[in-house]
Amino acid sequence: MHPTECTTAWDHPPTRRAWVRHMIATVLRLVGWVAAWIALLGVLVSFLSPGFTFLFVPLLVYAAFRAVLQLAYLGPSIQIQRVLWQYPWQFLTDVPRGRNKHPGLQDDAMWFELPNPEDPEERIPLPFLSTMRTFWWMRRFGTTRTKPELKAQIEPLWFAGDPRFVAVVAATGRGGKGPKRLHLLYQRAAAGRRGADPVHWDACPAALERARRAGAHVPESVPPFPRPN
Repeated sequence: MHPTECTTAWDHPPTRRAWVRHMIATVLRLVGWVAAWIALLGVLVSFLSPGFTFLFVPLLVYAAFRAVLQLAYLGPSIQIQRVLWQYPWQFLTDVPRGRNKHPGLQDDAMWFELPNPEDPEERIPLPFLSTMRTFWWMRRFGTTRTKPELKAQIEPLWFAGDPRFVAVVAATGRGGKGPKRLHLLYQRAAAGRRGADPVHWDACPAALERARRAGAHVPESVPPFPRPN
């Protein structure tokens, strides 16, 4: 079955396998950095004199930093699954995107402009917040120096979600039958961040409830979003 013919993205077997690989890689990286920190500390304490401490402190700090970073990826990895449970895949082409600040976003981040599910003529900017895992995407986002073959790797763009709240994007995997590079995108307000302005909250009740099931922070009562004149 074609991915876009499935009721939800999770109903597509290659997508489920892609998420399992994504989760296994996340957990293995976490375990690896924790093991590296323990090993470095063990070598320092058991085999070396205190004079070598200044050499190992930067390595211990870096390993701890990477372990904490990997731990922070567990939550988004789980939410990716929640989004895939709720929304079907769409294949989008020629999606407007940029690496400069978008006037419609609070975040100074890369962004996609995606159609509003309830008004396809309206485009909603969805931020692509930078982490250590966005470098692969950054190289393919598109500038005057980006090679066409790199740009082509995210055409079409696999998209599941609602750009007003939360979504998952991916590139086409090897063989063209499944996704790869699953990545969670979200609006600041949908992540429950303090001080975030609501973005296009004027969604129908069904869309609001679906976003809640996908893990988005959606208040019980939300005002209409004021559109610019």
